[in-house]
Amino acid sequence: MKQLTKAEEDIMQVLWDLGEGNVAAIIDELPEPKPAYNTVSTIVRILESKEFVDYRKEGRGHIYFPKVKKPEYSNQSINKLVDGYFQGSFKSMVSFFMKKNDISIQEMESVLNEINKKENS
Repeated sequence: MKQLTKAEEDIMQVLWDLGEGNVAAIIDELPEPKPAYNTVSTIVRILESKEFVDYRKEGRGHIYFPKVKKPEYSNQSINKLVDGYFQGSFKSMVSFFMKKNDISIQEMESVLNEINKKENS
């Protein structure tokens, strides 16, 4: 799976939230300052060429929808982060975030509970 630029990822986040939409609907969901219509349209076409987005014709326009599910992309991105910055060690990544982000005991217990659920399933 290809990696997305920040701008492409921003558009995908909107499409994942909306489920589908035309360029105008995507722009409506983006924060200020809103990008130009042509900019968003170009990014959507790039996402289409990367096979992250598909469309169906509706009237004279297109309704775009994600082909790649958010969890699928998130998993790939996390794996790339762990491999690139933590030598493939999930433990090193968790340790880093604990030290840098002052994770509470309750949050750590929640993470451990999720890990235990996964191991027992």
